[in-house]
Amino acid sequence: MSDANATDRRGFILNLWRSVFAAAGISAVGFSLWDRKGPVAAKRQTSKLQIASFAATGQNGKLAVARGSDRIRNIEAAIDALGGMAQFVQPGDKVLLKVNAAFATPPVLGATTHPDLVARTAALCFAAGAAQVAVTDNPINDPASCFELTGIGPAARKAGARLMLPRPDRFAFYSVKNGQLIRNWPVLGAPLVWADKVIGLAPVKDHHRSGASMTMKNWYGLLGGRRNIFHQQIHTIIAELAVMIRPTLVVLDGTWSMIANGPTGGAMDDLKATHTLIAGTDQVAVDSLGATLLGKSVKALVHLDLAERAGAGTTDYRSLNPVVVDA
Repeated sequence: MSDANATDRRGFILNLWRSVFAAAGISAVGFSLWDRKGPVAAKRQTSKLQIASFAATGQNGKLAVARGSDRIRNIEAAIDALGGMAQFVQPGDKVLLKVNAAFATPPVLGATTHPDLVARTAALCFAAGAAQVAVTDNPINDPASCFELTGIGPAARKAGARLMLPRPDRFAFYSVKNGQLIRNWPVLGAPLVWADKVIGLAPVKDHHRSGASMTMKNWYGLLGGRRNIFHQQIHTIIAELAVMIRPTLVVLDGTWSMIANGPTGGAMDDLKATHTLIAGTDQVAVDSLGATLLGKSVKALVHLDLAERAGAGTTDYRSLNPVVVDA
């Protein structure tokens, strides 16, 4: 399919979704989850979350880049270039897919993780022997609506994965070692405690505060409470999130990238066909390479340097000798 035809098709789908939203009367009002004084205050005295490293043994510093216009072929090619999903998921593993489901918008707008990527990644995990796969996020808008309208919920269920929606009993309080911001803060911890492996799936997006929203910013969706207070220190919070979560694998989807008006976008003109998907075990390296899809340098994104200095990975993605394949 040509880019022009793809754009026309996306425009048709967008108009269709707008009609659905109008008919359903769906609101875009923000939804600040689990800042309920009763449940949160009660748990503060009793819950203390511990988060283990989810890194797969012997897979440090792996990085692959798939070039192509088809998202499914891109993820398959990138995972193959890394040696296959069996390098990361072993038989019997419980695998958590952390998606970006922040907004109740259709997938064509690129503001959330694409459902095709969710479904195919879940299928690859099951093929590698995963016993269970779950999908989670703590969206800005109403969680049930976000998972349904983004297509992530239906895609997950069709692939045999379960949804782990945020609710008060799934949050616990956590502190990042030597952290400035994540100190005794509510985190969506139950899915992390449940999981043996964690894979982050994020779109490439412009962001009006941090400059970019990629795989490290994706962990922001694990925070509860009034997390908007971190906006004034956005680079620091992203770096602390990268320390908090040591994933098995991260996947950065730049098949289409949101190059303007992020992180929500809202128009097809905000998107560009960048025909690239990046997968790897070093989230700092993945995001540093992903920045190039937005035409931005590593130096322009302060959180990349902060995360590197905190020991979360390297901004020198070239030093990892990324495998580049055509999908």
